Amino acid sequence: MTEQIARSEKQLGAILRRVRKQQGLTQSQLGEKIHLRQATISKLEDGAPATQLATVIAALAALDLELVVRPRSQAKPEDIEGLF
Repeated sequence: MTEQIARSEKQLGAILRRVRKQQGLTQSQLGEKIHLRQATISKLEDGAPATQLATVIAALAALDLELVVRPRSQAKPEDIEGLF
């Protein structure tokens, strides 16, 4: 999988949804892996701003992903939006 950039909750949710589907998991199955309801996974993938950081980290781990913090690239927002 290639590196993906998320600068908003919506972008991160889209990445998580894409990876979940690539792995052949339903929202319910991902929720079961991290002991959360399907509705919580849905909110996470929709980019709900009140999602707890622990939920994000658990979902990343369940999908075999990791969070990398680095200086922001100088790409234009429309260039990044095109990735989603």
